Amino acid sequence: MEHFDWVQQICESKAMVTAEFPFNETTIVWKVAGKMFCLGDIELFQSIALKCDPEKALELRSEYPQIKGAFHMSKTHWNDVTLEGLSMPFVESLIHHSYEIVVQKLPKKTREIILHQ
Repeated sequence: MEHFDWVQQICESKAMVTAEFPFNETTIVWKVAGKMFCLGDIELFQSIALKCDPEKALELRSEYPQIKGAFHMSKTHWNDVTLEGLSMPFVESLIHHSYEIVVQKLPKKTREIILHQ
C-alpha cells in the first residue's frame, strides 16, 4: 500500500481533483474537473494508468519496459505504468504530465479556476 498512499497524495494535492470508483469497488479513478487522469486497482496497486501525449507515450514505451499501452483504455492516449523499478520523481512527473494534458483540454473558465487555486 505504500505506492497507493504516495500516488494518492500526489493526485489529491492537485487543484480540483476528486477520487471516485465509477467502474467497481476496487478501481480508484482520480479526476480533475470530472475528467480522468489517473487510475489504479486499490487491492493490487502495482501499476497506474495515466493519460499521455501520443508521441511521448510511444517514446516512453520504447525506453521503459515498465510502461505499456493501457489495457482497458485507448492505447494511443493512455499508458499502464508499473511502479516497481521506476523512480518516484519520474513517476510523479508522469502523473503531473497526465494531469496537465487533461487540464489543457478543459474549458477556459475551468482552467482559470484551476490556475488560481
